[in-house]
Amino acid sequence: MDTYFLLKWVHIISSTLLFGTGLGTAFHGWMSHRSGDVRATVAVGRSVVLADWLFTAPSVVVQPLTGFAMMWMTGIPLTTPWVVAALVLYALVGACWLPVVWLQIRMHRLAAEALARDEPLPPLFHRYARYWFILGWPAFIGVLAIFWLMVAKPELW
Repeated sequence: MDTYFLLKWVHIISSTLLFGTGLGTAFHGWMSHRSGDVRATVAVGRSVVLADWLFTAPSVVVQPLTGFAMMWMTGIPLTTPWVVAALVLYALVGACWLPVVWLQIRMHRLAAEALARDEPLPPLFHRYARYWFILGWPAFIGVLAIFWLMVAKPELW
């Protein structure tokens, strides 16, 4: 297996983990919030935070490393329009993801505290959940757009 093929395979697997973990944790997190079951919210919240550290964070690092390496190997300039667009979108996705990670950690703590006191989820949890949900949309759409750019490699300007 040559180096380029290996990098491409790692890049694709990493992007799959990034997207799949994001979509899966978002769905399960949202469904647990909607259930009103504090115990489920605590359990799912713990898994969501763990999944972000085990799968999403490494993928966030691997994506640009493998992408830049493949560009260097093939001679694609960093100023290529579809690359510029993908990098801008990647930055946008990251700008959404970082606060989402903080929100997930805080939401899990708030839910665990509510469970320990045998109380419902507090209003602050629900406010954080709204922000979490809202920030997820541009990140989700951004990742889909990056996938399209990587496959289509369009002439943008």
